[in-house]
Amino acid sequence: MRDGVAAVAAVLLIGLVLIVPNHPLAATWGALRVFPLELPAIVIALALVRGAALRALRAFVAVWLVAMTALKLADFATHTAFDRSFNPALDLHLGVAAWRMLSGAVGWPLALTWALGLAAGLALLARALWWATGRVARLAPSMARGPALALVPVGALTLAAADVAREVSPANPPGAAFTARLTWEHGREIVRARVGLAAFRLEATRDDMAALPPRAILPALAGTDVLLIFVESYGRATLEQPIHAPRITATLTEIEARLAQAGLAMRSGYLTAPMVGGQSWLAHASVLSGLTIDTQARYRALLASPRRTLLHLAQSAGWRTVAVMPAITLAWPEAGYFGYDRVLAAADLGYEGAPFNWVTMPDQFTLAAFERAELAARDRPPVMAEIALISSHAPWTPIPPLLPWGELGDGRVFDRHATAGEAPEDLWRDLDRVREQFGLAIDYSLRTVGAFAERRAASAPLIVVLGDHQPASFVSLDADGRDVPIHVIGSPEALALIAGWGWTPGLVPAPDAPAWPMGEFRDRFLDAFSTANPAWCDRGATAGPLPIADRC
Repeated sequence: MRDGVAAVAAVLLIGLVLIVPNHPLAATWGALRVFPLELPAIVIALALVRGAALRALRAFVAVWLVAMTALKLADFATHTAFDRSFNPALDLHLGVAAWRMLSGAVGWPLALTWALGLAAGLALLARALWWATGRVARLAPSMARGPALALVPVGALTLAAADVAREVSPANPPGAAFTARLTWEHGREIVRARVGLAAFRLEATRDDMAALPPRAILPALAGTDVLLIFVESYGRATLEQPIHAPRITATLTEIEARLAQAGLAMRSGYLTAPMVGGQSWLAHASVLSGLTIDTQARYRALLASPRRTLLHLAQSAGWRTVAVMPAITLAWPEAGYFGYDRVLAAADLGYEGAPFNWVTMPDQFTLAAFERAELAARDRPPVMAEIALISSHAPWTPIPPLLPWGELGDGRVFDRHATAGEAPEDLWRDLDRVREQFGLAIDYSLRTVGAFAERRAASAPLIVVLGDHQPASFVSLDADGRDVPIHVIGSPEALALIAGWGWTPGLVPAPDAPAWPMGEFRDRFLDAFSTANPAWCDRGATAGPLPIADRC
């Protein structure tokens, strides 16, 4: 009796591991009703095999199921954060990034406890599966194991294979070989990723814009500061979801009125980010390089390529190029690729105040520090700056107020605000409160950028304000969208040059405003503000997004 109960428990354990879901939407009680088609094949194979072959089979089943459980957990995390599955060939770096964010948000002791708990859980699962496969092996019938019995696992494997091949086969077997199918799909995606990466490396070597002579690079902006300001997690959903739209639209309308009164013009549209939920550097790289950078592998390939970024081109034409990166707290060797004359990382911005959990400093201080470091001098070249604002980065608590600019000093004026509000571990127990705080954080960042643009209105810089990506869909409530708003603010003369883009006048883009891939921005920007390259005109062919006739 005891052996029978143990055997049933062993079969149930293997079955439960096989049906563990890899997506938050599949984590329902209904998942328990799915029969795993791999289970009969595993049970019967364990009952039939003996000797060294049995030990090898038990080890294979245990290792495979533990590895696939870990992969399912990784899928679960990336679906939650980025609305996509995990690719072992491209995403191993996400573990380090997750550790940095988690330890910064809840502290390293708690983060380490969770990490060790996960590792211990997988180790215990491996031990339990070794026991379960051993118990199942003892189910071997006492009768001779003839050819007829051997046909049973063959039939079970056939059903499992039919489910794995659902995409190309009309078969619809009962149950699901979910874990086997997931193994196949991830293996296929690894192969596709490698093929796609090889094609990308070739694409990165082809760059018509690299042929532009310095005199033909952005002559319409000669002497003008150009500021690319990325607002963390600022997505289209903030302008369309009822929970956010009234507040954000009102804020943009208010800023628009103030900037118009200061003599500035504005146009707004959308860009489509290559990802959702995180990895902001991929969006930055896409905008600057004129290529779609949607994975870390492509990012690394870009860094190894001869591709010239917008900053490289502007640098050759006389702009001083600057990166303002308040989230960079470690060495950043990749900075050498992008064409910066100067990098202002967290330690370079002079902030002596308390951090806002993961957020190292408020956006207002970031912009004020950049202004002091690069814009205050009178006798200087024009500046092209890439600025990453991070106050709207998770965990979205606490949110600083907008203070008088003259009172910021070294940032210690923010200390009392850095300890106000809910702790992240309390806030994140209530997703409705998380969404509310997210909207307030975006509102703060936009108000800060608006106030900064108003401060700089007399010198009329060209300011490009854009989101880097949408937040995770459980925050944005937009499961499919990847669009982010983009606003261009500057003198009426400069803005007249992009009238043909079809973007909406003002700071609130129309619902039907064009949405371009981020990878198209560099070339469109250069087209709008640069003269033609004579080599293109001589070729008489199309180069870049605009026809030659429009540029020669």
